Amino acid sequence: MIDLNADLGEGFGAWVMGADESLLDQVTSANIACGFHAGDPRTMDAAVAMAAARGVAIGAHVSYPDLVGFGRRQLRVSPEELITDVLYQIGALEAFCRRHDTAVRYVKAHGALYNDLAGDQQLASALGQAVTAYNADLSVLVLASSPAVDVLRQQGLRVVAEGFADRGYSHDGRLIPRGRPGAVLTDPAGVAERGWRIATGTPIEADDGSPIVLAVDSLCVHGDTPGAVDVARALRAVLSARAVEVAAFT
Repeated sequence: MIDLNADLGEGFGAWVMGADESLLDQVTSANIACGFHAGDPRTMDAAVAMAAARGVAIGAHVSYPDLVGFGRRQLRVSPEELITDVLYQIGALEAFCRRHDTAVRYVKAHGALYNDLAGDQQLASALGQAVTAYNADLSVLVLASSPAVDVLRQQGLRVVAEGFADRGYSHDGRLIPRGRPGAVLTDPAGVAERGWRIATGTPIEADDGSPIVLAVDSLCVHGDTPGAVDVARALRAVLSARAVEVAAFT
């Protein structure tokens, strides 16, 4: 069994990104932007409403405060800043969840923050403190095999190890930085095959040609990837055809 998640609600004002409604027909968990890298009150409300109507689990997609850079710029923040920023974002999304008779079920960092947490134990600990302060029953999605997994588990939180069907990996299990060749994968058939391999613990090829095996509970498809709906549809079809049940980890 595997969860399939996507980043949603990433528009802002008149700017629309991603086909949220179509993606929500394919995924089982929705990482909804909380206003720091994307999202505004109406965008967040609409994304929550659509997810709730489909029974899709909702997660707070928290970020550095970086609207201009879409959360993909590395910012230097103190642990206390991260704690308060994360609490602010979860609380904002929870307000819209209450309106639509649902709730935030998990937390996942976005962009640069996600990558920084994977290798910075102090930041990972701060994220864990924020989640614990808000609701210790929330799950946290983090990069599979990263040091953050152990840091958060030691804080008593439920960790969901995440893999990326549409991203390239380096030999150490880290994601290849965006902008480099092979970092973002867009071929539906190729992503679907890669996603199945990750979900079943079958080796995939890293950027240097070496095999790596990832133990994951959830697969992500980025909502801003070109052809994201086709990618998600192909991935779900391959998983189902090969007897891998797709269901929310919550």
